[in-house]
Amino acid sequence: MDRKEFLTAVGGLALFTIVPSKVLGGSRHIAPSDQLTKGIIGVGGIGRSSLHFSSDESCRLTAICDVDANHLQAAANQAKERLNENVVTYHDYRDLIKDTNVDIVHIATPPHWHGIMAVDAANAGKDVFCEKPMTRTIGEGKKVMEAMKQNGRIFRLNTWFRFTDTFYGLGTQVSLLKKLVDTGLLGWPLKVTISGFTGFNWKFFWVGKDNLSPQIVPAHLDYDMWLGPAPYKPYNEHRVHQTFRGYWDYDGGGLADMGQHYLDPVQYILGKDDTSPVSVEIDAPQQHHDAVGTWRRISFRYDDGCEIILEGEDNGDPNAAYIEGPNGKVYKGFECTIPNIMSRLNDYPDPKPQNTDFLDCVRTRKKFALNEVNGFRSSTLVNMGVVALRLNRALKFDPITLSFIGDDEANRLINQPMRSPWKI
Repeated sequence: MDRKEFLTAVGGLALFTIVPSKVLGGSRHIAPSDQLTKGIIGVGGIGRSSLHFSSDESCRLTAICDVDANHLQAAANQAKERLNENVVTYHDYRDLIKDTNVDIVHIATPPHWHGIMAVDAANAGKDVFCEKPMTRTIGEGKKVMEAMKQNGRIFRLNTWFRFTDTFYGLGTQVSLLKKLVDTGLLGWPLKVTISGFTGFNWKFFWVGKDNLSPQIVPAHLDYDMWLGPAPYKPYNEHRVHQTFRGYWDYDGGGLADMGQHYLDPVQYILGKDDTSPVSVEIDAPQQHHDAVGTWRRISFRYDDGCEIILEGEDNGDPNAAYIEGPNGKVYKGFECTIPNIMSRLNDYPDPKPQNTDFLDCVRTRKKFALNEVNGFRSSTLVNMGVVALRLNRALKFDPITLSFIGDDEANRLINQPMRSPWKI
């Protein structure tokens, strides 16, 4: 073979290597040149928002699933009219995750489905984009971590305020707060107070009703499939769709809905991505066994003395510091009691870069910045608060065994039974 023939042959091989892997029969190894594909489970709310309901050259929407026929048809119409996509529609999520034309499964259902669907998707070889809270219970979160590790999948939790956005109500980015804490200038331990004045009460009154009357299930809704692993309760329109968060079987009210948005960045700022608090205290009225109610204050404490305070019904003190330590305090707008704080920060390194491009992580198989491991820890913060609220008492927690200390009733809420035939 002469030089010209050799170069021609090598060139042909090089071209062959960038053919999409699915064409070659290997749908799980994704080359950087591939267009990824996604399917969305749950298209009645956030799943059909412009933030997620998209299709472009980097990731194409190919499939959608919903147990409400009206939601499914509306989403299919939207995909055709706005995205020019003829998506495949599914009633059963298990059919969507078997679809060989789906690389990424986006879970946008009520939280009582998150754990089962994430594990099933991982076992089917799919990467997962999951809405918050990550799971409804601590036990389900552990199962998700195990499934992602065993199957080598990439997982993203959809709350992004530890990244680049301005943090809720504070007028500053999380990275600046993280840098300040890492310098040690505030001292240690730290107390973080999240009040209604930072916007935390936005969905605070997403509570349930304790006097629901049975209603006829609409013909377009498969209510039994909507319930899935949750205990059977007679249908009432307030249980489903936009108001499901007010019932313990499916979520945990405004605490569970907004809690991970607020608590995850704090966990990151404090450097607690690999641990959990050792106690949680609650100040709240007695809760109903079915419907979520309101609360006044929830406080978490770590073994090193750091605290996180969630102010509820009365919003807290509008003049309280957001972060305070022995040597200084930080208020809204990054007002700090330490003199010349901005110039002093210039002498310290910035926080380590984070992998915040989910599609790039899928292609390169690098862990996303907010993944199943650190996402589990911030989800555990939320679920610790939910358990304390349901039982209306203070609890002690072991961050290593991931169980409550000396409280059998609380531990039964870690791994809650599922309605047959569902299991995780």
